[in-house]
Amino acid sequence: MKAVVVEQYAPIDQIALKDVPSPRIEPGQLRIRVEAAGIGFVDGLKIQGLYQTKDPLPFIPGTEFAGIVAEAPGEPAGYRPGMRVMGMTRSGALAEEIVVKPEALHPLPDGVAPEVAASFRANYLTALYALSARAMIVAGEQLLVLGAAGGTGTAAVQIGKLLGARVIAAASTEEKRAFARAHGADAVIDYTQAGWRDTFKELTGGHGADVIFDPVGGEISVQAFRSIAWRGRHLVVGFAAGAIPALPFNLPLLKGGALLGVDLAQIPTREPDVQKRLMSQLIGWLAEGELKPAVGRVFALEDFREAFKTMQTRSALGKMVVRISK
Repeated sequence: MKAVVVEQYAPIDQIALKDVPSPRIEPGQLRIRVEAAGIGFVDGLKIQGLYQTKDPLPFIPGTEFAGIVAEAPGEPAGYRPGMRVMGMTRSGALAEEIVVKPEALHPLPDGVAPEVAASFRANYLTALYALSARAMIVAGEQLLVLGAAGGTGTAAVQIGKLLGARVIAAASTEEKRAFARAHGADAVIDYTQAGWRDTFKELTGGHGADVIFDPVGGEISVQAFRSIAWRGRHLVVGFAAGAIPALPFNLPLLKGGALLGVDLAQIPTREPDVQKRLMSQLIGWLAEGELKPAVGRVFALEDFREAFKTMQTRSALGKMVVRISK
């Protein structure tokens, strides 16, 4: 089968597409013919060995995928050959086949394209977990989303609206702000402008942000926290800007604010019941058409390097997807 193979931690230009043996299937596992795989910020870090945990070399990158069950010996968890599924695993999705345990999968609702499914689980589970389980946002609260046109940012805009928040999307270009509006933002703001906090204050009637969804990091995070409402919650989701900010501790004291960490990788082991409940809610929204995930650009497998490069640029909108088979 064809697969992207990381033989040494390196920039994407040094990673190759190779012919490799199909993975062996063990008892209780399923073989999936991969139709599409999502490319996220974490995937870009993993291939370079820059993520907080390192995959043993060699490895096939890619954590999120959609496809069709090809083999299901014993039909574990009721999965049968021919079923359409979406899944998430530690690695291995950027390949024509992947072998996983049934816990990694969810049946795909009718009418959902593989490109949509492959861009769904990580971003939208992160957003729903952050906003509902960590920040416990309630209808009518003011939600500020930083990096609002990226994968998790777009998910936070859409999930925030579904939860009844007033969503203010912060993004660096007119194109990104238009993208955020198109996906439900009530208002948008350019956080590259020197006076953006004054504009934000006006947009909230002087109230500030009840919740800040922050996958960006850097100096913008500290500026945003300075605009938090009394008893506001700042969700630390990631550091796309590359810099980890240092927050002066007097700010949470003065604002009565809370800094809350969001790490999707730990939810399955630390809060499995919460994950199950949230995934059920997400699948319901997806099946009913209330939630329409935003796909960025779709690339052929042979163009996987371009998918990574596009994802890593500041011009990226939504989540990048690699189409692997039809």
